[in-house]
Amino acid sequence: MDDGFSYRIPDDLTNVQIGSIVRVPLGGRRVRGYVTHVRSGATDRPLKDIAGVVGELPVFDRRLLTTLRWAAMHYVAPVSALLGRPAPPNSPRRFPARPMSVEGVPDPGDSALGQALAAGTRIRTQYLVGSGPWVDEIAELARVVLAGGRTMAVVLPTITETERFGAALHGVLGVAPHLVTSHTSAASRTRSWAAAELEPGQLLVGTRELAAWKLGALGLAVVIQEGRPAMTAPQTPTLAVQTLLRHRSRSEGFQLAFAGPVPTTEALAAGVEIVPSRRRPWPLVEIVDRSEEPPGGGLLLDSTVQGIRGVLRRGGHAFVFVTHRGDAAAFRCVACGALRRCERCGAAVSRSDRCQRCDMPLGSCPDCGGERFQALGAALGTVMAELRRRIGAGVTPVGGGGPVTVGSEKDIVDVIACDLAVIVDADGPLLAPHYRAEEDSLRTFARVALTVERGRGKRCLIQTLQPNHRVFGALRAGDPVVALRAMLEERERDRFPPVVELMAIEIGNAPDAANAEIAALVREESVLGPARSGDRLRWLISGPDLQPIKVRLRSLVQTWRDGGARVRIDADPVRL
Repeated sequence: MDDGFSYRIPDDLTNVQIGSIVRVPLGGRRVRGYVTHVRSGATDRPLKDIAGVVGELPVFDRRLLTTLRWAAMHYVAPVSALLGRPAPPNSPRRFPARPMSVEGVPDPGDSALGQALAAGTRIRTQYLVGSGPWVDEIAELARVVLAGGRTMAVVLPTITETERFGAALHGVLGVAPHLVTSHTSAASRTRSWAAAELEPGQLLVGTRELAAWKLGALGLAVVIQEGRPAMTAPQTPTLAVQTLLRHRSRSEGFQLAFAGPVPTTEALAAGVEIVPSRRRPWPLVEIVDRSEEPPGGGLLLDSTVQGIRGVLRRGGHAFVFVTHRGDAAAFRCVACGALRRCERCGAAVSRSDRCQRCDMPLGSCPDCGGERFQALGAALGTVMAELRRRIGAGVTPVGGGGPVTVGSEKDIVDVIACDLAVIVDADGPLLAPHYRAEEDSLRTFARVALTVERGRGKRCLIQTLQPNHRVFGALRAGDPVVALRAMLEERERDRFPPVVELMAIEIGNAPDAANAEIAALVREESVLGPARSGDRLRWLISGPDLQPIKVRLRSLVQTWRDGGARVRIDADPVRL
């Protein structure tokens, strides 16, 4: 029902317009709806009346509605599932609002972005590559945008980072930005939404939900670390901040910029201009070759343990990063020390007797015939136990307050500035069985390196059996772009995203005919699957243009759901 239903506007309702939230009769009850079209003239049949209008302001306009319709097609979702995304949590009402008055004189500086904003012109989307936290740079841009009577939005991956960034901007600008996260009350978020809609010259800082908001007079949107998993909604429709804002920027005409230590290959493929920082984007990175010590030892090499002890003697803090909270992702042969990899596709091999990527049966070590393999990483608790055995007390999970803290990717944001960061097993994620493994690893390892304070003797140690890998070369050099461009060239050669499109279909309680229906739908495009993913079946579809498939898939997905299946469509799969 993407076209919706038609109703008559009663004479006493004068504020109905595109984007209005209304109450309408449907199937013997009253339901909430969104106005997507208004016209005048006669109708070919009698229409029921709109019962009332909810709130005082529309939650989208024609241009944003066009983006929402595009997103419904791109993410294989009903249009109705997108129409509420630009709205505040409470009814959109008018509140007293005034432009933000910030401290300091607007100064565009010598940056092309600042000068374009000051001149009211638009330039190619830029990516500011550096260590962050970008507070000073964004504060200067905010002064220029707000002085020009425009609104600015900054999108960050997590609530913690949003709150920290908002507090830092408050300190620099002398005025608190509007915070848009699930931690702020519904009333507060609704007032922020109304302020941005009614009065130009607002500064909003929020998580990914902010990317879909209707923001009046939006002059600049900045996305910080757009490649992080948190920048994509986990459930259907799996809206990706980068994709949505790039489309909105083209449609609505506002300036868009990205910032982060490691750009995405999607940004490079889209022609985003890379603007490198004048200083190294992260502190010193040192690669520790695991093959230098014989197999059969502990999870941490002797040289790594000595490095941690040295930090503790100086009264410092060490952070030990565990790439997986569960079983190890990489193993090596106990007899010869060779990294265990699939002979067919080269993916890292876990405890399984079959490859997770290509399903090839696995046997003994291809180098020496050995039958025993040693884990290169382990669960958080196992790593903590070894650290306590070899170092002593004071080893805690992140947040525990010990001089040595241990955590995984979700804990990085909570790590205080440390003197030494250690990545226990870099080979597991680097050889993960999906095409984004190198790019994701580079981004994650850079984030770990950024937990280290800058200064003499402070560094990040990375344990690996592949010391000459290009990802480690990029980390040592402090230049991610060269490696990313090489990855992009390989993606183009091998026909992987972002050169082609990729879509994941996951079905729980899948009907028996699902595989045949998908095969008939895809026709000449490439389809892989079904493969089991937990309690669901999973298919991957790739091709130069999946839009025709998505159009046909939408009705099929609804049929599956009507039959009791649980369906998740990921149109921009980041984690495979």
